[in-house]
Amino acid sequence: MRLLFVPILFWLLTFGGNPASDQPVPENADTLVLKWNKAYADDTIDKAVIGLRWALSYSGAMLPDAPYAIVADSDQITIRLSDVGFDDQAMQYLVELHQKIKSSAEYQTTKSIDLGRYVALLIGAPEHYYRITGVPENLDGLLAQYELSESKGYVNNSAVSYEHRIIRFSEQQRLKQIFITSEVDSITGQIFEFETIDIMPNGQLRYAVFDANGTRINNANPTHSNAGKPAKCMWCHESIIQPLFTAQKDFTGFLSYLDFKQKLTAENQAFHEQKMALKTGVDFLKTTQNTQTELLYISFMEPSAERLALEWGMPLQQVKTLLAGLPAHVYPEFPFLGNLYDRNAVEPFAPFKGLPVSTHVREASVVEVNHLNHD
Repeated sequence: MRLLFVPILFWLLTFGGNPASDQPVPENADTLVLKWNKAYADDTIDKAVIGLRWALSYSGAMLPDAPYAIVADSDQITIRLSDVGFDDQAMQYLVELHQKIKSSAEYQTTKSIDLGRYVALLIGAPEHYYRITGVPENLDGLLAQYELSESKGYVNNSAVSYEHRIIRFSEQQRLKQIFITSEVDSITGQIFEFETIDIMPNGQLRYAVFDANGTRINNANPTHSNAGKPAKCMWCHESIIQPLFTAQKDFTGFLSYLDFKQKLTAENQAFHEQKMALKTGVDFLKTTQNTQTELLYISFMEPSAERLALEWGMPLQQVKTLLAGLPAHVYPEFPFLGNLYDRNAVEPFAPFKGLPVSTHVREASVVEVNHLNHD
């Protein structure tokens, strides 16, 4: 049930259109409480809210200016699912996921879920991401929503794929367009797999990988491509249609390298203009804000002892004693995170068990979780 009144002392701070408050929203079936655990010296709950907003946006949320959609209080963030702006299909899956979260020992013990764990469950588990964003199980089902152009591009010098790539696309119609890449053998023309990018109504790109038979799969085959999982596509693309970074040869029957490069540049410019016209959602002009999402899941999947002390509610020295036999490392991209441990290695020491996550967010995982049984 939504609140029908606002206490007079309730003050709001705006985070890109959504507020945060110094008083928590009462929890009910529509709400979920997320625990923010400070991960580095300059980390703040304001940054955490920005990262959460981008993670929800990546998952298809429209993020309207609803006053109680995302509310921050000290080290907790409450989201009201019905106000975040997901469509009915996504809501069915998210309700199921939230129920599983609330049944976990972590939530039962702390009355919250670690914010990084939530982001890892949202975008780091491909089956969750696919279902919430509405990616069909088969490529034919996705392509049926578009009319592909007769023009197509050829990439023989990819920065991502180890194979040659044939790229087909539909013409952009406002916020509707698809790009489909076929990973092919340069000699035989055999197709190894397909990767797709299409535009969601909230201005974010939606990513998917399909095998040679057109069946949806969790990640690109590392034998043929370095594309990884959808979350890696988010990290690389940063919400834009990527241009060609390296020169390509020209092939008969395909757009020339220069024509294809110009085409992608024009499509990206039109896409940018459409995103800027949106009235709600994340601030696409602030092109580095998506990094806050990456920091949320990286600091969870590779936590410091200090972060684990907050997460587990333990003295720092006790945590360090527990982890004494484990190797530590520094994350090259974000060295300020400090000495880090692998989540899979530290999880057995946790005083409570959270809902399991995949062993990696961006790359192919030994364990890929799927907590959604809803068909």
